[in-house]
Amino acid sequence: MKKCLSIAGSDCSGGAGIQADLKAFSANGVFGMSVITSVVAENTSRVISVFNVPAAEIENQIDAVFEDIEVDGVKLGMLPSAEIICTVCAKLSQYRPPVIVCDPVMVATSGDALTTENTLSAMKEKLFPMTDLLTPNIPEAEIISGVKIRSIDDFDTAAAEIMKMGVKNLLLKGGHFRGDCIDVLYMSEPDCHGNDNISFCAPHIDSPNTHGTGCTLSSAITANLAKGADMSSAVESAKKYVTEAIENSFTVGKGHSPVNHFYDYYGLKGIY
Repeated sequence: MKKCLSIAGSDCSGGAGIQADLKAFSANGVFGMSVITSVVAENTSRVISVFNVPAAEIENQIDAVFEDIEVDGVKLGMLPSAEIICTVCAKLSQYRPPVIVCDPVMVATSGDALTTENTLSAMKEKLFPMTDLLTPNIPEAEIISGVKIRSIDDFDTAAAEIMKMGVKNLLLKGGHFRGDCIDVLYMSEPDCHGNDNISFCAPHIDSPNTHGTGCTLSSAITANLAKGADMSSAVESAKKYVTEAIENSFTVGKGHSPVNHFYDYYGLKGIY
């Protein structure tokens, strides 16, 4: 069995962050491990507090995993400070995992900020050039690129700016738009069919149960890449998984409920 590591923040309510990543890893057939970068007191409605783990302890967690277990893929989530970004990048440069997927978590589904102001330059300089895939949503892509994205027509402009930062592959997620959910994968090298960008479309699901969708998608992509899928196939399969996890979700809490990571595992698909 392939083994994947999530380096991210935790969500005590179980819908996003490390908790969502481990569920998505398991549901997509890989063994999941975790390094916690920040302890977030949050629920489906709000973020109450954020406690960042000391950089030395993050180093220890990473060492503990890599010195004992072969890691086939790494998913990066909430890296809330420049110091933590530099620490993680240094360790990944040391251990060189074959797959690195980065979900640049900056804002929670509730709208609360999860990173400090000085993280963006560290992401651009240290993190982005070493990742195999970057998966920002529209608000995150706007922050990173400096381009206002009002429609799908603005994707190409924003993507061009982000790719200049050394990003190898970029998945711009269009879930914040009304109508069908269109995500676009931009690749620095064309695929076997000569395509350097591919659009993935899924019907809009009228559901408030979207807590942790970004974490879940990036973790599912990581799992697929670790198992040997090519980039476009990994994204396509992961997007289908997340869409069905939203379709088969159920209410947890008073705000944005999480997706149902194991909708198909128990043979209970469609009954919620």
